[in-house]
Amino acid sequence: MGLLACLGVISPFPFYYWLWTQPQTWVNLCGKGRDPCKIMAWVAHFLKLVQFISILSVSTISWPPPFYFWPLFVFGQFLNFRVYQLLGESGTYYGVRFGKTIPWVTQFPFGVIKDPQYVGSILSLLACLSWTPFIYILLWILGYVFMIYLESEEDLRTRAKPLS
Repeated sequence: MGLLACLGVISPFPFYYWLWTQPQTWVNLCGKGRDPCKIMAWVAHFLKLVQFISILSVSTISWPPPFYFWPLFVFGQFLNFRVYQLLGESGTYYGVRFGKTIPWVTQFPFGVIKDPQYVGSILSLLACLSWTPFIYILLWILGYVFMIYLESEEDLRTRAKPLS
């Protein structure tokens, strides 16, 4: 179960890497008239489900959670929801890489927290440390750190051209 759980935890990151580095192939694959951000969101939600099932398969949930759970988890999820609220689906799911124009956002948490969605996700994962073995949380966090690094510099030459 451990190896399968590890694979499940890291499963989204090769997908995200491919989309970030080869966005035109995704736009082409999605085809004319289909929104690559929406399709990416569907795949990402499926992969998130795989991650959650993988984590649950190796976790031992006890109640009540430790004192640090609620502040970390609630603030982490607040950051995630706030990012989605401000960026929308296209801004959250690589719209700029797929040739869409996404308005620049400066409201909190942007401008205060670098990579707020990844920070929020990491905080939520850390909240679950008492239930999930450290290696699985670490793998998931390393996936986010890898994506933060990958997305820190955007090569404008690799942006996709929208299919018209």
